[in-house]
Amino acid sequence: MAGHQAPEQPLDVQGDDEDAGDGLQSSHRMLSFSDALLSIIATVMILPVTHTKIYPEEFDKSIQQLLAARVAVYLMTFLLVTVAWTAHIRLFQVVGKIDDTLALLNLACMMTITFLPYTFSLMVTFPDVPLGIFLFCVCVITIGLAQAAIVGYAFHYPHLLNPQIAHSAHKAAFRQHILGLVLRGPALCFAAALCSFFFFPLAYLLMVTVIFLPYVSKAAGWCKDRIMGPRDPPIQRLEFFTFDLHEPLSKERVEAFSDGVYAIVATLLILDICEDNVPDPKAVEAQFHGSLVAALGTFGPHFLAYFGSFATVGLLWFAHHSLFLHVRRATRAMGLLNTLALAFVGGLPLAYQQTSALRQQPHEELESIRVSCAIIFCASIFQFATWTAALLREREALHPSARFGGREHALMFAKLALYPCASLVAFASTCFLRRFSTAIFHLMQVAVPFAFLLLRLLLRLALALLGALRRLAPPTPAPGPQDARDARAQLLPEPC
Repeated sequence: MAGHQAPEQPLDVQGDDEDAGDGLQSSHRMLSFSDALLSIIATVMILPVTHTKIYPEEFDKSIQQLLAARVAVYLMTFLLVTVAWTAHIRLFQVVGKIDDTLALLNLACMMTITFLPYTFSLMVTFPDVPLGIFLFCVCVITIGLAQAAIVGYAFHYPHLLNPQIAHSAHKAAFRQHILGLVLRGPALCFAAALCSFFFFPLAYLLMVTVIFLPYVSKAAGWCKDRIMGPRDPPIQRLEFFTFDLHEPLSKERVEAFSDGVYAIVATLLILDICEDNVPDPKAVEAQFHGSLVAALGTFGPHFLAYFGSFATVGLLWFAHHSLFLHVRRATRAMGLLNTLALAFVGGLPLAYQQTSALRQQPHEELESIRVSCAIIFCASIFQFATWTAALLREREALHPSARFGGREHALMFAKLALYPCASLVAFASTCFLRRFSTAIFHLMQVAVPFAFLLLRLLLRLALALLGALRRLAPPTPAPGPQDARDARAQLLPEPC
């Protein structure tokens, strides 16, 4: 009909259509792509470590090499990738729209990030050769320069900026402040790259400093305020800027990155199964007379280790999901502890590799199981520490139902304490029952999922038992008239 008009579109849809007509796009999808890529890169750092061998005749030396030279470097690089992820999110708090040039600059940044696992492999394979450290630092510097180019390009075309910054009278001050945040980490890595050819332990120290630089900066600012008095309010507060680049990341962004790490760790487990546990057709024909079932039977410990490791990853994710279900706002301490928990979760493929070869290397089973228990304990205890940090600032961080004494507090405490207690008990049991160390570890892997299923029921039974014990206790007799008079007499002052 001639008089028919198309329905009016919502304002946000109209805005997206107008941006598309101008060659602009929202940055949300690109940010999601970058988050996914960064979570993958952070997690695959563990791959060079998973093939580390532990030799029982040199047990102390091999453990020292594993933990000090490889796992420590893995933890450092994992945390450095999370620093790059945080800087990327801060950057796109400032940049609201993207065009083709800005998208290409972001892809250049992501391409450099994907090269980090290779440089990490060089670092752990040749720990005494400075080239690996140098190349890793060069990658970090290149990432910082690409992010600085994004900042410069966005401020050159203010229509790409967040509207609050685009209409601000202090854009130059904002640009200087943001460039300082983006480039301070690469500046330290530049110094680390120079030190790598002269004294590489100092290079590692400078790289570790990059991780804790925001916390050091905040502590230094607090001390400066106490000594010199409060400073003038920052520009963004004067102009009612709705976000602070120094504040913790949003709860939703932390959940998305954490889910990515858990999903990738679970995927790495099945990739190892697909790569190492598919029989060779010639071997099946020669050794098992063509029986694929008999050939697969030799991989029983591998499949048992896979199912146990996947259950561990899945239940740790479930505990993390339950924790953040009660979180209203993630604090800075919670963000750091959650990152450390994710770093050890990324080490679970190493635990799988150690426990999947128990039949092929039975003399190493005690060492392998202890390494696995230690990784699971660290991953779960940092989750528990994240919950503790939330309780310390419960009015700010938690919903009322999960605060101390709330109806969900006891259940959450039990969920998060289950894996630390189970892994610690399994580790301690291997000290007394070495012959049964494999059975103890597999029993822990089987028992914990059932404990999760029965946890709420067991908690209700425990609370009911405590209530019954209280009722069985003899009641305190009510004070009689004489007792009341004696109590009042004790309160009166003595006569002079």
